[in-house]
Amino acid sequence: MPRQGAIVAVLAIAGLASSFMFTLVVPIQSKLPELLNASREDTAWVVTATLLAAAVFTPIAGRLGDMYGKRRIVLVLLGLLIVGSVIAALSPGIGGVIVGRALQGAVTGVVPLGISIMRDVLHEDRVDAAIALMSATLGVGGAVGMPVSAIITETSDWHVLFWMAAGLGAVVFVLVALIVPPSVLRTAGRFDFAGAAGLAVGLTGVLLAVSRGNEWGWTSPATLALGLGGLAVLLLWGWFELRIREPLLDLRVAARPAVLLTNLASVAMGFSLFGSNVSYPQMLELPASVGGFGLTLFQASLIVMPAGLVMMVLSPFSGRLARTIGPRVLLIMGASALIVAYAYSLVWASEVWHILVANLLIGVGIGFGYAGMPMLIMRSVPQSETGASNGLNALFRSLGTSIAAAVVGAVLAGLSTVQNGVAVPTPAAFQVSFALGLGAAVVALGVALFIPQRRDPHEAHPSLPR
Repeated sequence: MPRQGAIVAVLAIAGLASSFMFTLVVPIQSKLPELLNASREDTAWVVTATLLAAAVFTPIAGRLGDMYGKRRIVLVLLGLLIVGSVIAALSPGIGGVIVGRALQGAVTGVVPLGISIMRDVLHEDRVDAAIALMSATLGVGGAVGMPVSAIITETSDWHVLFWMAAGLGAVVFVLVALIVPPSVLRTAGRFDFAGAAGLAVGLTGVLLAVSRGNEWGWTSPATLALGLGGLAVLLLWGWFELRIREPLLDLRVAARPAVLLTNLASVAMGFSLFGSNVSYPQMLELPASVGGFGLTLFQASLIVMPAGLVMMVLSPFSGRLARTIGPRVLLIMGASALIVAYAYSLVWASEVWHILVANLLIGVGIGFGYAGMPMLIMRSVPQSETGASNGLNALFRSLGTSIAAAVVGAVLAGLSTVQNGVAVPTPAAFQVSFALGLGAAVVALGVALFIPQRRDPHEAHPSLPR
């Protein structure tokens, strides 16, 4: 078998590639109507499609990994990334780009699957540090990838972004096929196609209502129909899953206090992370005449990028901490760092270096918090459920980021003023955004304090590799 260090490195690279897809089009987002000859409402689907696909595919991919082999499903997801990138690169219009971006979003399932593979194949002494590194890629890939995307769009045609994504996916595909061993732990049974369809329909309705509510109006018939209809489908889905022998997700396992509370904390942590991703770059890029700092996209991305680097640097330290103080304390430390970051921003946000310091604190918070959450999940579920349970946890994080995008976006749009014919957020809008991030971090801390913690994780699952 390949060296364990090589396995960890390859899975981490796969995680970086998957998280990069979320910031891939950020540099061209405002130019998409012109580039694709479409309305701004239509081009918003270039981002929405990725978020929806990530939320829908991730828990389903986790279950498929448990049943048919985690490495095999990782390779399938990487194949979808390559195909989607090529479709978007070759497409002259918006339709192909939206399809390609949806297929790119599917690769998000690589991260929870990679975490589950690590639990299966690594020695006990390496598992926690490896999981912390894999979790860090959720923030690192986007933060580091943003300046790369900015440079490419400033120097080349926008299609190069998608060709680069296709090439990256191909390289990672080969590395995974050569280095990562096939999964030997499988869950017997048949795949729950009805459950997968119900989850997909319900999540799509809810997330569409959340992500498009700003444009459509929160009380519009479309938003209410999708939101309430999606919730109704999810309730029926839950009733169905509890009554079949081989469900897509074992909701009884998901309802265990440690799992349920960790997933609820994940929503709040996801909100805090994406809230900063929405507000800080806009503040940095606004002209100085309207209270911003007048930075270019590339310059702003360099201020945001260190948060991701902090997550990467902290990952081995997080693994060691988890073994000594436990992942619950790690999550508490992460939420506390986020509280400090947003409280700092509410008081000091008048200089570029203030934003840099706040971003570094965000990196500490997400680095610790995102490392602790999958460890808590895996200490509370049987090994046969790790893929599906990690996928569900990733879904809750995605739900938090989607809510943050909608709510913070609505705040920045609602508390704006017109300057030279353009609506720009006011300083009060950013203050409210920081307060919302602070509130989410406080919720994450409060929930984390009630998560039960086992003294010996092997009590929950003796099959954990030693």
